[in-house]
Amino acid sequence: MTSAKKIAVITGANKGLGFEMARQLAQVGVRVLLAARDPQKGEAAAAQLRGERLNVESLKLDVTDEQDRATAAAFLEQKFGRLDILINNAGISVEVLGAGKVSTTTDDAMHRTFETNFFAPVALTQALLPLLKKSDAGRIVNMSSILGSQTLQADPKSPIYDFKALSYDASKAALNSFTIHLAYELKDTKIKVNSAHPGWVKTDLGTDAAPMEIPEGAKTGVALALLGEDGPTGGFFHLGNTLPW
Repeated sequence: MTSAKKIAVITGANKGLGFEMARQLAQVGVRVLLAARDPQKGEAAAAQLRGERLNVESLKLDVTDEQDRATAAAFLEQKFGRLDILINNAGISVEVLGAGKVSTTTDDAMHRTFETNFFAPVALTQALLPLLKKSDAGRIVNMSSILGSQTLQADPKSPIYDFKALSYDASKAALNSFTIHLAYELKDTKIKVNSAHPGWVKTDLGTDAAPMEIPEGAKTGVALALLGEDGPTGGFFHLGNTLPW
């Protein structure tokens, strides 16, 4: 093991929320691996943070690729011998958020969205779980969305009631279910598993219409990654507040 510092992997970390969470974690002394599908973009992002004197490196990882997941796990095992923090941040939307109709949602949209937003984080977490179990305080953060809240989507009085896109919303609801089930399985270990809603943030997905800046949006995921021993597990949070499933 090369370092006693916490080791973190953040998927989709070459831009947006993933990049900012990497910055904020590195600023408090975590050694962060910025996982990105495109190795050149990943390395460019890591170089930018190294220019800020932060301890980061890039990791080539297409979360939907089985071989990439296995290669990443082997690399982490060999170099660090453990993993302390996994943030499943990579995600897509192939529909216009808030403008989707069930009657026009295509099979392709459903399959592509679930592949990245649900099946990939489940498979990656399974691949890296043996390393997380070697941590003194493993933390798994699934970057979800308030749009995955079944309770709020069903409530006519909810602020998101009229903001629907089946493939994206359902994929985040499934990711939340994964959080609940994995937290239950690991309830007698030191690993904590939680879902995070970053807020409506000015990212490629959130667009410039979003009210929140990226540094603010990164705070929820970072806080859950750094939870203390008495912190929660199996929950859904935004800036310290619990959200309904």
